[in-house]
Amino acid sequence: MSTNTRLIETTPERVWDVLADGWLYPLWVVGASRMRDVDAAWPEVGAKLHHSVGVWPALIDDDTLVLESDPGRSLKLHARAWPAGAAEVLITLAPQGAGTNVTIVEQAVSGPATMIPQVVQSPTLHWRNTETLRRLAFLAERREASGA
Repeated sequence: MSTNTRLIETTPERVWDVLADGWLYPLWVVGASRMRDVDAAWPEVGAKLHHSVGVWPALIDDDTLVLESDPGRSLKLHARAWPAGAAEVLITLAPQGAGTNVTIVEQAVSGPATMIPQVVQSPTLHWRNTETLRRLAFLAERREASGA
């Protein structure tokens, strides 16, 4: 399991707007390469993002499912990335002053990734989610600057 937190310099609503736009997923999630489709109900429970992972020409089509959704506060996902496996990812938003503390907790739940020792898995996930939060911050803070 890996936990990352970052203060994003905008409101929880602006951060949620990025999370709620499924078409933006590959812009902030490290490893997601492209979107193929977004369920109309995204980010409601049961909705899916249909994305690809990897680098062309070795792209793998997969999906991410919403397990729990509390708009403006949290989003729990079942993210598949075969052949590595699948992970549960909990993203929480907490107001802090004029900004938002965003925390990502990720745990491998199926596939070969579950066999990787935590001592090896955690640093890799930590690096990946540090960059994921950096990208999410760029998008959310840019929305603040542009008034979107």
